[in-house]
Amino acid sequence: MKSKKKVPLDWPVFLISGGFLILFILLSFFNSDMVGNAITTLFDYSAEFFGAYWQVLLLGNFFVGIGLAISKYGKVRLGKQDKPKYSYFRWVAMILVTLLASGGVFWAASEPMYHYMTTPPLLGGGEFNDMYGAFAHAFMHWGFLAWAILGTLASIVMMYVHYNKGFPLRPRGLLYPIFGEKIYHKNAIGTSADVFSIIATVAGTLGPLGFLGLQISYGLNHLFDVPNTLTVSIIVVLGLATIAAISAATGIDRGILTLSRYNVGFTIFLAIVILIIGPTFFIIDAFVGGTGSHLQNFWAMTLFRGDHAWLGAWTIFFWGWFIGYAPMLIVFISRISRGRTIRELIIAVSIVAPLVNNFWFSIVGGSGVFFERENPGSVSNALNEGGMPAAVMAITDQLPLGLWIGLGFLIVSVIFVATTVDTMSYTVAATLTGNDTPKRWLRVFWAIIFGLTTVMILSIGEDSISSIQNSIVITAVPVSLLLLPPLWQAPKIARKMALEQGLIWQRELMRKVDKK
Repeated sequence: MKSKKKVPLDWPVFLISGGFLILFILLSFFNSDMVGNAITTLFDYSAEFFGAYWQVLLLGNFFVGIGLAISKYGKVRLGKQDKPKYSYFRWVAMILVTLLASGGVFWAASEPMYHYMTTPPLLGGGEFNDMYGAFAHAFMHWGFLAWAILGTLASIVMMYVHYNKGFPLRPRGLLYPIFGEKIYHKNAIGTSADVFSIIATVAGTLGPLGFLGLQISYGLNHLFDVPNTLTVSIIVVLGLATIAAISAATGIDRGILTLSRYNVGFTIFLAIVILIIGPTFFIIDAFVGGTGSHLQNFWAMTLFRGDHAWLGAWTIFFWGWFIGYAPMLIVFISRISRGRTIRELIIAVSIVAPLVNNFWFSIVGGSGVFFERENPGSVSNALNEGGMPAAVMAITDQLPLGLWIGLGFLIVSVIFVATTVDTMSYTVAATLTGNDTPKRWLRVFWAIIFGLTTVMILSIGEDSISSIQNSIVITAVPVSLLLLPPLWQAPKIARKMALEQGLIWQRELMRKVDKK
């Protein structure tokens, strides 16, 4: 077994990924139309040629993971550690912020409403005629398959390669079972895997950071009459980056853990308050009915190929976004999941987190649909005219204690985004150094870079943020190839660890020796 040792900064990966980022920003500054058109074209090609593959990839990843969880290999303990470092709540809290932070506040309010306003084509189209189908599609996009791709099978592979074999904690580790140790040498495939993973992470982080910066500015204007200007948006983003940098400086065990724990706790409190003072029974009905519709139409929704324009705007866009995020979140989840069993990991990521996520969507989005049904146009008009931040504020305005609930949403948004930047800064730094405790200066550096780059993009124009968000779908193309091998490598590695840990019969071990 390789011994763990400090690995120097990977300068080729750092320079290529950083150079690409700088080039992108410069081109956007000098000719944003050209960049926007190029991204749109590549986005369309990516959705058309890789959309079906992504749908099958996420489906296979989920079911292979569930199969491992319920098998005899589910008892395999990961990370060469006898017991986990974090309590179950703290562990799940850190997992939850990985995807919810990407848009769990504003998408929770708007996506069910979008699908309620315009029924998805699978359900026949039309307007305002299938509430449960609307929630079912939101649950699909932010549910079981989305979470599973972020850290189940690939995390098993990554933890084995890093903690059992002693190789650096980098996305290229997912290719170790195929290429062996040479993937960590000066290897073009390995370097490309790390570079594309970092670029996808940057694209996926800068978009939400800038986008939510604009939305928080809208909320401040709506609640407190703070001018909704570019200057205010820049101040908000710099504030978020500062919080993230401070958190990054303190590390996972203090910064990310503390922000995650308190933010999830505050989100739960906010959810309970809305559940009590809002349309309680309607929310529960939306969750149960939406889940039923989701399960009833699971295969048809997951493998739907009937309307490419709709798929590109919704399902394929989300799948590309989450695939692009996946390698870095796999690094992060691998770091915080030592001592957990395969069963614990897969159930937490693929089942527990999605159910919590879907219930949150039911609370926020369910309140919006309820008010829309009671007073047509009260939420849909705001969504059409002012976008997602307007929908959130339109919902809170109709709740008792609307000002305080709106303020609560702003606080949750701020901490969620700060935690996302903190987490992504950590994972990029871990990728560049190859170990799970990267230098503090490198973590802080990336948090600051995320903030400053977003400010520059904001100053160019809001359309550039949309371009960056779309660009993650383009970078998801090579990243999705990186996530394919774990579908068959994770079960092989699980069996190998089960043999090492004495969890399966000795005769199986002898059979394996005979084959060698």
